Amino acid sequence: MIATIVIIGGLSYLFNNSSASTIIENFRTTQAIKKKQKIIKTNLTNYLNTVTKDGTVSVSFYNLGAESGSSAASSKYAKLYQAGSLETESNAHAVKTAASTYKLYLTAYLMNQKQNGDFSWTAENTDAFSKMIVNSENDFAEAQLEKYGASTISSFIKKQGWYPSVFQEGQAAKTTSYSLQLLLKDLATGNGVFENKSDQTKILDLMGQQIYRTGIPTGANAANAGTTVQDKVGFLNDTNNDAGIVTLPNGQRYILVVMTNGHNQSGLSGFSRIAEITKNVQKIVYGSDAGTKIENYS
Repeated sequence: MIATIVIIGGLSYLFNNSSASTIIENFRTTQAIKKKQKIIKTNLTNYLNTVTKDGTVSVSFYNLGAESGSSAASSKYAKLYQAGSLETESNAHAVKTAASTYKLYLTAYLMNQKQNGDFSWTAENTDAFSKMIVNSENDFAEAQLEKYGASTISSFIKKQGWYPSVFQEGQAAKTTSYSLQLLLKDLATGNGVFENKSDQTKILDLMGQQIYRTGIPTGANAANAGTTVQDKVGFLNDTNNDAGIVTLPNGQRYILVVMTNGHNQSGLSGFSRIAEITKNVQKIVYGSDAGTKIENYS
């Protein structure tokens, strides 16, 4: 037998030539993936730091990996985009006005109530819930807050490990982009209060139909036509927020939360800023030049 000595972790191992070649090739591939992941994260961090520099933007990004059975799942780049390997954030723990993104927390609470047998999809609830997500109407949300109480719902949110003081009597709802990311991760993966597959599908379908599409959906499609987005927006005074789950045509998925304020925003005027950030984030992470060092982010 012709053998080769391979050194792994400082220790020497003796293998036949065929096994040694495989081990060496796998090692080189792993190192190449780690190098590319590091470059992507550095590029993304540098870019996000530029857009959050003045404190009026918070961004959280989490890559979910490829959908099962998609072309991305069988691609040579599948390991590069392994879930969580490229998670990046900037100003993500700054407390911001939630605006209607708070309805994601309320959704989580209602799913918890459903698990406990205290909420059901009656025709009335189904219709009102749909309007809350698709049209961002407030009636149903405000009725649930009054029914269960701000402190009760905030206590539940705290137990999930999300932002602990979303709802406080007499104040606008607050959150962080990172907390919204954590919630969306549970929703995307069907964990925690979102483990019921039927409920998870219902919520995601409604988020895919929500009518305010000029933020993350517009930016994601500008980066890659055919990208789909399931998101929940929020707008109040100068606050424009968007929190979504994005699926590229090849099946790669990611979570993006962008919260903005200031800059004389009003109505929906800040969503163009969210779209631009989304487009650049998607290109940095998933574009044809992903993994190539970027020198200028202006």
